[in-house]
Amino acid sequence: MKKVEVIIKPFKLDDLKDAVHSIGVQGMTVTEVKGFGRQKGHKEIYRGAEYVVDFLPKIKVEMIVQSSIVDQLIEKIISATRTGTIGDGKIFVMPVEAAVRIRTGEKDNDAL
Repeated sequence: MKKVEVIIKPFKLDDLKDAVHSIGVQGMTVTEVKGFGRQKGHKEIYRGAEYVVDFLPKIKVEMIVQSSIVDQLIEKIISATRTGTIGDGKIFVMPVEAAVRIRTGEKDNDAL
C-alpha cells in the first residue's frame, strides 16, 4: 500500500476527485492548507497599504491506495490538475505499513 499526498490549487479539487474516482479510488482526505514554493507569494493592496502574502491557499489531498495503481493514479492526477503555470502543485508517494478499518477490524487492502 502507498500513501499519495497531493498539493494542488483549490479550484482543481473537483477535477481531481472525478479523475481518481474513475480508476476506483474510493476515499480521500482533503485539507485546506497554506504554503508557497517557487511562487513565493505575491503582493496585494488593502485600503491603500501594500503587503506581501507569503502563504497561498492550497488543498492537500491524501489517499491510501494499492501499490499496483500508483503509476496510473499519478498520471490521472497530473492530467486533471495541470494548468501549465507555476504553482500547479506536487505529488508525494510514501509506503504504508498497515491499515485497519476501526469499525470492522479489517486490515491492509481489505481496509481500503
